[in-house]
Amino acid sequence: MARRGNSIIKGLDINDIITRLNKAYADEWLAYYQYFIEAKVVKGIMKDAAIAELDQHAADELRHANLVSDRILQLGGTPLLNPKDWFTHTNCGYEEPKDFDVVSILEDSIKGEQCAISVYSDLADLTRDKDIVTYDIVSQILADEVEHEEDLQALHDDITEFITDIKKNIN
Repeated sequence: MARRGNSIIKGLDINDIITRLNKAYADEWLAYYQYFIEAKVVKGIMKDAAIAELDQHAADELRHANLVSDRILQLGGTPLLNPKDWFTHTNCGYEEPKDFDVVSILEDSIKGEQCAISVYSDLADLTRDKDIVTYDIVSQILADEVEHEEDLQALHDDITEFITDIKKNIN
């Protein structure tokens, strides 16, 4: 634990920060797997574009898990050690893909990103001007999650617009 580093945290309970970060850590691992498996099972129009996006997001979620676990360790905590704990500590949960259609997969992924945006926005609000290191990390992750939502929504909109146009031309 970085004693001097932790001494700059103002007005926050370090154990509370660790608990919140562990919940975010669980979210990141579950999001990583969600993207990983969705990229494997997705079907339908423009699936290659969706796979590329899902694979990139999986890599980003794994990078986020590393950032969060490093910060937990800096604070003197221990990242969740058992994957079973991810399900009991998660903020956002895990939605097993049931419909492999590209539009459904993208809709599920967008919901996950929206939850992550809420989680990291709350963490940023909590740590702003009180724990600059955690604030910096969660701000970086928050920016990624906002970008992810935008990327997924744009792809979703492109696909649904394309499908609508095709249906108009058929009729």
